[in-house]
Amino acid sequence: MRKRLTLLVAGTTLLVLLAFLVPMAVLVRQVAADRALSRADDVVQTIVPLVGAGDVNALRLTVTAQPVPVTVFLPDGTVLGAPAAPTAAVRLAAARGRALTVITDDGQELVVPVVGSGGTTVVRTLVTDAELHRGVGRAWLILAGLGLTLVLLGLLVADRLARAITAPITQLSEVSHRLASADLAARAEPAGPRELREVAGALNHLAGRIQELLAAEREQVADLSHRLRTPLTALRLEAESLRDPDESARVAAAADQVARAVTAVIQQARRRDAPPAATGCDAAAVVRDRVAFWAVLAEDTGRPIHRDLPDGPLPVAVAADDLAAALDALLGNVFAHTPDGTALTVTLTARPGGGAILTVADEGPGFAPSAARRGASGGGSTGLGLDIARKVAVGFDVGAGSAGGAVVRLELAGS
Repeated sequence: MRKRLTLLVAGTTLLVLLAFLVPMAVLVRQVAADRALSRADDVVQTIVPLVGAGDVNALRLTVTAQPVPVTVFLPDGTVLGAPAAPTAAVRLAAARGRALTVITDDGQELVVPVVGSGGTTVVRTLVTDAELHRGVGRAWLILAGLGLTLVLLGLLVADRLARAITAPITQLSEVSHRLASADLAARAEPAGPRELREVAGALNHLAGRIQELLAAEREQVADLSHRLRTPLTALRLEAESLRDPDESARVAAAADQVARAVTAVIQQARRRDAPPAATGCDAAAVVRDRVAFWAVLAEDTGRPIHRDLPDGPLPVAVAADDLAAALDALLGNVFAHTPDGTALTVTLTARPGGGAILTVADEGPGFAPSAARRGASGGGSTGLGLDIARKVAVGFDVGAGSAGGAVVRLELAGS
C-alpha cells in the first residue's frame, strides 16, 4: 500500500508539472525570440533617421558601432556595415517600399526600406538562431531542476503520508497474528486515521472478549471435571470391597487412570499462560503399559490382541499422559464399536527421521464415512476419540485394512 500511494502521488505530481512546465518552456522560448527581435528592431530604428539625413559618413560610423550586424544598401549600390549580398527580401523591400521580417535558414532577417529623393535605401539585419534562443537552454534546465525538485519533494511527502497510514495497519496485522498464536494479551495501540483507530479499538475489544470466553470455558470444564471426583471416589471404594483381589486391583487401576485423566483435564483447563515446552516420553513403554491394561478386558471379551512393539526405548515428543490418552481412545473405540471376539493389532515402529508410527487395526465392521470428523459418530458416542488421537500426532490417517476392518495410523514426532 505504501508503494502504491507513493507511485500515485509521483504520477499525479508529474502530470501536474508537465501541464505547467511544457507551456512555460514554450513561453520562455517565445519570449527569448521576441526579445532578440525587439533588440534588432531598436537598432534598425536608430539607423533609419540617419539614412533620411543623407550623411553617408555619419551613417557609416553609426552602422559600424552597432552591437548587431547591420547592412545598409544605398540606391547607388554602395553597401555600408556588415558585408552582405542583396537578398530576395532586400530586393522585395526596395521594390514595394515595405518593411519585412523573413525566416531564413540562418535565423530571421529584418528589412526596412527608407524612400528618399535619390531612391530607396534598405536597412537589413539578421538575428541568428543563436540570438533567438540565447538563454533558453539555461532556463529549460532551471525548469527541469525545479520540476525534479518538486517531484522528489512530492515523493518525500507521499512516503511520510503512506508511512503514517501503513504503520498502524502493520501494527494491527502483527497484533492479529499474535492473537492467532494464542497470545491473548496482545493489544493494538490506536493510531493513524479515525477509521484505523476504530479498527484497533474493535480488535482490542475482540481480544478481551475472547479472553473472557476462554476463561469462562476453562472454569466450566474445570468445574465439570471436578464433579467427577465424587463418583470416582465411590468407584474406588467399591473396587476395594470386591472379594476377588485381582478383580479389585483391576477396577482400582482403571479408577486411578480415570482420576489421573480428570486431574490432567483440570490442570489444563486452569492453565492460562502460553503452552509449556513440548515434553517427551518412551513410546514403547507407554504403549506396552496401556496394551497390558486393555489386555485384561480383551481376554474377558474374547478378543485376541496382537502386539508388535520394539524391544528397546522409542523416544517421541509427546507427553506420556497424552500418548496414553490417545491410545486409550483408539482401543476404547475398538471395544465399543466392534463385537466381542474381534481381533485387534497394535503396532509401534520407528519413524524415518525420528519419532514413531503407532497403528491400531481391528477386524470389525470399520468406520462410518463421517467418523473422521470431530463430534461425528455413527455409534452413539461423542465422536471425540479420533480427534483426541489426532491432536498428539503430526500425521494422522484413518482407513480400512486389506481384510476389512479399521486401521488408524498415528505419526509421532521425534524428541
